[in-house]
Amino acid sequence: MPVDRNILEVRNWGVIDYQTTFDAMQAFTAQRTAGTPDAVWLCEHPAVFTQGLAGQSDHVLDAGNIPVVASNRGGQVTYPGPGQAVVYPLLDLKRSGFFVKQYVYRLEEAVIRTLSEFDVVGHRVRGAPGIYVRLANPLNHARLDIPAQGRDQFAGLGKISALGIKVSRHCTYHGLALNVVMDLSPFARINPCGYIGLQTVDLYTMGVNITVAQVHDLLHQHLEALLQTSRA
Repeated sequence: MPVDRNILEVRNWGVIDYQTTFDAMQAFTAQRTAGTPDAVWLCEHPAVFTQGLAGQSDHVLDAGNIPVVASNRGGQVTYPGPGQAVVYPLLDLKRSGFFVKQYVYRLEEAVIRTLSEFDVVGHRVRGAPGIYVRLANPLNHARLDIPAQGRDQFAGLGKISALGIKVSRHCTYHGLALNVVMDLSPFARINPCGYIGLQTVDLYTMGVNITVAQVHDLLHQHLEALLQTSRA
């Protein structure tokens, strides 16, 4: 029987260890068949540094008591931790009709639309996946200027959402994380996403008082709507 491409099975794992979720995503992807429905997993992780496939050990400045876990997602080192809304879509791109770049665009767009619910404007930075906000005025809708060669492309910006995916047999896992209300100090113990001095912010520092569960709901709603555009 053909799979209904409009079905996204949602699972909320609550607070769960990163390695446990990583192992579960790999197992799900390895075992899925042409008849396996796509899924979206929502969760929050205890403190951990994760190194992507491009990760370099010198970008972990002082791990201290926070474990460092090797991951097979794209990108470099980042920090999942309490107060962060994590979303892992497990999607068959071939069945859904998306190219990888189209899929990544929709992940970022789901974050941008979620931020807009609170009048916070999210921005993309060319060549640096994730979503950024203007530190001085997070409500500024003006398009970001492309910096002149040699200038800091992140000047005046803070990263509020990280993104990293893995595609195996045209199926995705890993996903995105949006900082909601975090202890941001661990980000100072790494070069976030491999960028020296990159500032990291959360919704709370933007003046938004909301829970991780509420942000999960919004991210899921926007992501599902965006994924439907090629699933009908």
